[in-house]
Amino acid sequence: MQAQILAPGAALVLWSLVMLLWTAATRFPALAKLGVSVKTTPPGGRGQNLDGVLPDSVQWKSHNFTHLMEQPTIFYPTLLILALMGPNPRDVLLAWAYVALRVAHSVWQATVNTIPVRFTLFILSTTCLVFLALHAARLTIFAA
Repeated sequence: MQAQILAPGAALVLWSLVMLLWTAATRFPALAKLGVSVKTTPPGGRGQNLDGVLPDSVQWKSHNFTHLMEQPTIFYPTLLILALMGPNPRDVLLAWAYVALRVAHSVWQATVNTIPVRFTLFILSTTCLVFLALHAARLTIFAA
């Protein structure tokens, strides 16, 4: 069971890398179209500086990659806690549901990006994470 609870974490890491590659694959051609070269940009630039410069649909991928570096940072240690303390089958199901919802959120944000659907996917994934975190807390706080 311990390895099963870690697999969703590995899957989300791989998905995050897919989003990073998707960001690069759309951003670099958009920059080239504007005549901007990475070699000639001033030092200290950040991806968010490209908001309003590149088309929104190009930036959506980058915004989502940033989101994958935020909330999942509490998903990963939650999985580690559960792996150490002994997850149950519901934890594994919730972890996979979290990953599936985050992938759906990514695809939606990167392509369509309407807020009501995106927010619903976020709330559903967060709900999965809340249940996982509560179980991890219960297992550790009340450990014998």
